[in-house]
Amino acid sequence: MKLASLKNNTRDGQLVVVNKNLTKAVIVSDIANTMQQALDNWGQIAPLLKEVYFQLNNNEIEDTIDFKQEDCESPLPRAFQWADGSAYVNHVELVRKARGAEMPETFWTDPLMYQGGSDAFIGPRDNIDVASTDYGIDFESEVAVITDDVPMAATAQECQDHIKLLMLVNDVSLRNLIPAELAKGFGFFGSKPSSAFSPVAVTPDELEGHWDGKKLHLPLTTHLNGELFGQPNCGVDMTFDFPTIVAHAAKTRPLTAGCIVGSGTISNYDRSAGSSCLAEKRMLEIVADGKPTTPFMQFGDQVRIEMFDSNGDSIFGAIDQQVTEYKK
Repeated sequence: MKLASLKNNTRDGQLVVVNKNLTKAVIVSDIANTMQQALDNWGQIAPLLKEVYFQLNNNEIEDTIDFKQEDCESPLPRAFQWADGSAYVNHVELVRKARGAEMPETFWTDPLMYQGGSDAFIGPRDNIDVASTDYGIDFESEVAVITDDVPMAATAQECQDHIKLLMLVNDVSLRNLIPAELAKGFGFFGSKPSSAFSPVAVTPDELEGHWDGKKLHLPLTTHLNGELFGQPNCGVDMTFDFPTIVAHAAKTRPLTAGCIVGSGTISNYDRSAGSSCLAEKRMLEIVADGKPTTPFMQFGDQVRIEMFDSNGDSIFGAIDQQVTEYKK
């Protein structure tokens, strides 16, 4: 099942069911007006939405609308929780190696996670507004899951059953603001502006065997200014799988329905597939040549993040954004 939230001049958008090939949609206000309403009562509402999805794909519904990805909010335009992990520890290891820092052994056994701002996500085709290119503008191509209510201290095995939807993420980072912010010892804030998520969120069964309940075994493709930047496989070199990082988030608190948990930047040890952020490419250049040559994003640059199934069809739609100068 594929779900989206269309822009409708409200904070939370209009929930729609989208067909498999992302061309048609059905407004389902008689079932739920918003994605959050559906998640709040997922056990009762999901079967109703699934029936609409079945009918839509079988051309049994007349009252449809053309689905346009540019009309979408992020599936959850705002969320009660956005917790982003760093599940690909080889990425962290590389970043630390480039600056000559040893990585603590605990990084391989205890997941890294930060709590991001979730009150104002931007749409998958919205501009990335930034006040200055001095901030070091970077994209981060990731996968995220959405949960229903997760009890505090739930085990990883238990958390597997609480994963209800998956989507893609551009977790925008302002790299030049990060060092001073982390040096304060209190974590990210200003260096992590609004994130954007894919036009549609999909249920695990929609991934047709590429989702094993823990990892998504498909490449995540990123283009920068129309040129392929990277397509590492999400199921390879993932140190902490999704149930594990959801359990980490729930260790000392319950997670409310609609909680989003991200994977962190997708990264493979085999660098031939490219990278999912500029920082990693720059780190590789530092390791190889002693200095980076790839610049961070400038105004006018465009990033496109997308995942394709075995037939080459887009699963989630595309995050396609341009960096623009923010002016009051």
